Amino acid sequence: MPWFLYLIECSDGSVYTGIATDVAARFDKHCNGTGARYTRSRKPVRLLASFELADRSSALRAEYRVKQLAPAQKRELASGARTLESVLPAPGEAEAPDAGEA
Repeated sequence: MPWFLYLIECSDGSVYTGIATDVAARFDKHCNGTGARYTRSRKPVRLLASFELADRSSALRAEYRVKQLAPAQKRELASGARTLESVLPAPGEAEAPDAGEA
């Protein structure tokens, strides 16, 4: 089952990064206040982008890398000016350990 990395623009102008198997359902949870604590206080405005990944492990690694980006770089990723592959580690490059639950 594929997993997705998604970017949400929040009411304060920040960009929230998360992973899910069903982006639309997860976005709805963020909108109705049952999603992440971050989006409860910074209401979601719109879904900026989503990217399909092979599995949960790949999605967690991508999420970790994207969360390290500056907000402007996240917006470049969402607009297509930057590719997800450019953010991910090259084969053989050291990676961070898998993050906890997202």
